[in-house]
Amino acid sequence: MTPSRPYLVRALNEWIVSNEMTPYLVVDAGVQGVCVPEDYVTNGQIILNVSPGAVSDLLIADDAIEFSARFGGVPTDILVPSAAIKGIYAKENGRGMVFEEDEQTPPEGPPPGDIKKPALRVVK
Repeated sequence: MTPSRPYLVRALNEWIVSNEMTPYLVVDAGVQGVCVPEDYVTNGQIILNVSPGAVSDLLIADDAIEFSARFGGVPTDILVPSAAIKGIYAKENGRGMVFEEDEQTPPEGPPPGDIKKPALRVVK
């Protein structure tokens, strides 16, 4: 299955905005492909305001989030791969979601030998 994170981010962003609150993304700035202003990174992460009034051209795609925003008055293009998103929440009340470190897709093929399959037996 494809990762659920981008679907959840889209849904939560819509929910937060619909409730007239401010959606904030928590981003792991150390993930490969993240393009954010380094001056605003603290302890390896950055919090991004993605409200309609703060950004333009917001695109929440399956593989990344892209938008333009101003940082210190300077227009900046932002790119955040979906894997770098650690959470999304409403600034005003903290409601939202924190994501698992890494969504793992189970490997293809038979299960490892140490996993026992369920067994049924007839009881009379």
